[in-house]
Amino acid sequence: MRPARPSSDPLSALRMGGFTLIELLIVLIIVGILGAFAFARLYSASSIDGRTYADQLGATLRYGQKMAIAQGRNVYARLDAGGVALCYQADCAPSARVLAPAGRNSDSAATARVCADPTWACEAPPTGVTVGVSSQFYFDPVGKPFALADALTSSVSTFATLNVPIGGSAPRRVVVERETGYVH
Repeated sequence: MRPARPSSDPLSALRMGGFTLIELLIVLIIVGILGAFAFARLYSASSIDGRTYADQLGATLRYGQKMAIAQGRNVYARLDAGGVALCYQADCAPSARVLAPAGRNSDSAATARVCADPTWACEAPPTGVTVGVSSQFYFDPVGKPFALADALTSSVSTFATLNVPIGGSAPRRVVVERETGYVH
């Protein structure tokens, strides 16, 4: 390939040089602005909040079951639109609250508003996330779930498999199995 001959026209040298720095900066700014709008449109905090809360809810219920087994006593789970809480008594008196793992709950704004005590195993759903079931039950010392109405001395549980829909822009579900108490 032959090298290009220099031209006597000064503007022809500018036309051969490609893009100027100003042109590149303008294109990058426009792409950045379009990308910010596209990211905001695709990214939905409530879908992440819903998944996070479903994971917290499942972990809290599993923790309650493990505490019942480890301590050889009943652990009560209260589940409603306000969140999930674990206690050693059905009335959830402040003296009967189960301590959160590592000594603190998530202490999010919603949890602080509903649960009040940051050391309590209690979690509340964030704004925009709903819990579709209200239930109160307990795990016995073997980890089996029992309905609140079941006698404490009974070995027969009337607890039915609990399906907890977690609403938001990406709905989730947390399930507590009837026979084993397996939470998934």
